[in-house]
Amino acid sequence: MAEMPKTEPVSGGLDAYIDAASALLGIPLDPAWVAAVGANLTVLQGAAGLVAGFPLPDEAEPAPVFAA
Repeated sequence: MAEMPKTEPVSGGLDAYIDAASALLGIPLDPAWVAAVGANLTVLQGAAGLVAGFPLPDEAEPAPVFAA
């Protein structure tokens, strides 16, 4: 599996993304919350990197889905 490239955030880029995403989704966002949303997105990016970087063998199967 190819390793995902490491990218450094562009200054102001995350705030611009948050503003654009909230507008696109029609979610009003108080400007006071932008820093907290950005902090959460940064943590999620780190977690996603751990998941994406975990090697799986080619014969790995997805878990079955159970419905009640």
